[in-house]
Amino acid sequence: MSRPAHLTTGPYAPPVPRRTTTVTSADGSRLYAEIHGPEGAPAVVLAHGWTCSTAFWAPIVRDLATEHKVVVYDQRGHGRSPAVNPAGYSTEALADDLVAVLEATLEPGERAVIGGHSMGGMTIMAAADRPQLRERAAAALLCSTGSSELAAESRVFPLRTPQGRRRAHRLLLHSRVPLGPVSPPAKWALRYATMGAGATAEQIEACARIVHACPPGVRAQWGRVLAGLELTGGVARLEMPTAVVSGTADRLTPFVSARRLAAVLPDCRGVTELPGLGHMAPIEDPAAVGGRLRELVHDHLTTTDAEAGRPTAAPAPQGKRQKKENTA
Repeated sequence: MSRPAHLTTGPYAPPVPRRTTTVTSADGSRLYAEIHGPEGAPAVVLAHGWTCSTAFWAPIVRDLATEHKVVVYDQRGHGRSPAVNPAGYSTEALADDLVAVLEATLEPGERAVIGGHSMGGMTIMAAADRPQLRERAAAALLCSTGSSELAAESRVFPLRTPQGRRRAHRLLLHSRVPLGPVSPPAKWALRYATMGAGATAEQIEACARIVHACPPGVRAQWGRVLAGLELTGGVARLEMPTAVVSGTADRLTPFVSARRLAAVLPDCRGVTELPGLGHMAPIEDPAAVGGRLRELVHDHLTTTDAEAGRPTAAPAPQGKRQKKENTA
């Protein structure tokens, strides 16, 4: 019998949601979404990355949902959201899906802090021009992500020239080869490509189960979108307060991508550098990523909505690793 697509016990096991719902996107695609935490609490909406699912946010949700309303959803083709035809994979679709989730899960007039990891961060960039995002987002967090030239900048294959890296990483992104069972060699490969040297066995197992559960065809369709990604213009139009978080050992979206985002964002609230962490920062150090989300809620959501009678969030805790804050 195959193992579940995520851990079922421990801090990386997804908590039970308060409720679930099916969201219909602009083209009719159906998206699975979960709502956690108390009603009326400050809201946080989280978008996961390529080959992941709502389960990826488990430790963040577990922490934030004690005093926040937390919404997570499966990107199309991932987790419990059905795959679509090939024309349905695009940055426009990412934006359509995000605004559909915001409209379906937030109350009239309710605003949220929007967080995105990897392709989830690209989702926020893609939606920068959407009036629904501007109306609903009090602030944003871009974690382990980039806006363009992903194949040339990635360091999974540490080739000397951008042209060589571009070719090698495009082959990786386009691949439909099944990943197979979560074996020790598979976990070694995933840790090398996506995590820092300090990742624990439980963290590697949690990530491997989630990534291996993504259908190969879906992985390849979204990989083609990522290989040709160009969202720098969207970053320049992302006008809400936006924080950037990145691990210094991220091979998929190296730290240079975070610095480039900070240079283009109209209202960057700093870059948080996570020493030694890889691409999977929300699992490698959930306290650091969750703490930054708490700070954004405190600074840009609860303070501006206080007159509307919304509750205030607790002070943001410090991450367990030492972090370096850079002001953009």
